[in-house]
Amino acid sequence: MKKLYPFLRISLVMIVSLLLTGCWSSKEIEDLGLIVGTSLDLATEEATTEEQKEAKYANRTLLTVTNQMVTSETTVTGMKDGTLREKAYKNVSETGDVVLPTLRNMLLKSDKHSFAEHSKVTIIGEELASTINLQQLLDFFLRELEIRPSGLLLIAQGRASETLETNEPTKIPAFQLVEMMEGNERTTKILPPMTIAKLEGKLYSDSSFLLQNVVSEDGEVKFVGAAVIDGKTKKLRGFLDENDLGGIAWITGKGEGGLVKGFDKESDSPIVYEIMSMKSKIIPKIDGDRISFTVNIQSEGRIAEHWVLSDKAFNNKFLKKAEKTIEEEIQRLVMKTSEKLQQEYQTDVAGFGNKLRIKYPKEWEKIKKDWDKIFSEAAIKCEVSITIKDYGTSGD
Repeated sequence: MKKLYPFLRISLVMIVSLLLTGCWSSKEIEDLGLIVGTSLDLATEEATTEEQKEAKYANRTLLTVTNQMVTSETTVTGMKDGTLREKAYKNVSETGDVVLPTLRNMLLKSDKHSFAEHSKVTIIGEELASTINLQQLLDFFLRELEIRPSGLLLIAQGRASETLETNEPTKIPAFQLVEMMEGNERTTKILPPMTIAKLEGKLYSDSSFLLQNVVSEDGEVKFVGAAVIDGKTKKLRGFLDENDLGGIAWITGKGEGGLVKGFDKESDSPIVYEIMSMKSKIIPKIDGDRISFTVNIQSEGRIAEHWVLSDKAFNNKFLKKAEKTIEEEIQRLVMKTSEKLQQEYQTDVAGFGNKLRIKYPKEWEKIKKDWDKIFSEAAIKCEVSITIKDYGTSGD
């Protein structure tokens, strides 16, 4: 047995050596172009390559793909002669009729190997989202193993490529957009993040849904409401503004924080309510051919600011009046948003149909194909209960 020990030791050393060979599939960072963001737009320029001319001749829609890349060169920052040497990113664009071949054609104009595992966000331009079915457009992104399913998806009002530009050369726009999305915890005017993983379920459910809307103005980006995606066509239907998003948050009860500004009836002075918690329950009812909904909302919060000089913040009478003011404002927001969804877009993006499906499954099977039209005629009422738990440190 002792004679076997040297043999076992040598065998063990050889096996361990194999495990310590390192990462044989590694890539040199200097040779990589790390894709951190991608935009998709309807092509505006004339077809130039034979491939583009062929697609245009066949009446296929041309799209422009822009990759925002971080390379070893762009990460070298600093000043020279009082000016910045270069941007912290590089945008590369290519036009084609299908996403993957268009991306591969970028190899003809870049000396870096594209690496998409660090991609953070995909932005689709308004015109393209209105023209092409998103299920077709995003098929590559849903299938590609190199693209992380945790990447965010946004709709741009205008050109999506413009949201990947900034006036601040040291900033990377794709990273800025991701950081801005984190603000949804403190306002009802930003949607909860929609990732590529979540999007797949939305697209295959045939239900309408919302995507965060972003706009670029003079090199600065801003979130300005949401894009309404039609569940049947999978195309952009229209836009909701920031206040409409507040109404959606109250209907769904999915807001994590934010403010509500109401006005005191006697003095017309503002009262600002900060949300600490919100709950919402959509209660459907079917009475013969009539479908109705009651949105029951409960919230606890604090007075963050008020300009009513005639009342004291600690006074119970004032608190009750403030609660009533905020309840009426939330009710106004909910009803305004509901009316816009029903009358202007005839699209249910707030989950009314899902609640009806759960409570009345048999009836739902009969009406689900025409739900958006039926939803536009349903009666909706809103009941709100606000409790002010905190009023700050100001007062007598």
